[in-house]
Amino acid sequence: QVQLVESGGGTVQSGESLRLSCTASGSTSAYYAIAWFRQAPGKEREGVSCINKSGETYSAASVKGRFTMSRDSAKNTVYLQMSRLKPEDTAVYYCATDTHSECSVVDSTPIPYGMAYWGKGTLVTVLS
Repeated sequence: QVQLVESGGGTVQSGESLRLSCTASGSTSAYYAIAWFRQAPGKEREGVSCINKSGETYSAASVKGRFTMSRDSAKNTVYLQMSRLKPEDTAVYYCATDTHSECSVVDSTPIPYGMAYWGKGTLVTVLS
């Protein structure tokens, strides 16, 4: 069983930055790839970024160059550093894992299918 807890959401102005955290429980969670997804009101959940066990990252085209993932294995925590935020980044952000060590991505975009564990999400609001 893995529990994921997101934090760091909030309201910022367009162009500002925010860092989200996802802390995982479980002794083996440091070996899992962790992905970030987001869901805006009225829209489907979409993949944002993923980091694998080795620290290799993948990002959707919509955030590439603006969002960066990292992980602190000692703290069982992954981070999503979001820069140059835009109003269209407004969404609830979720972290998730399928307990594999490699990311499940298509065209560098994490796919939600098969994710076994999800956090409850943290809201990011970007004002124009």
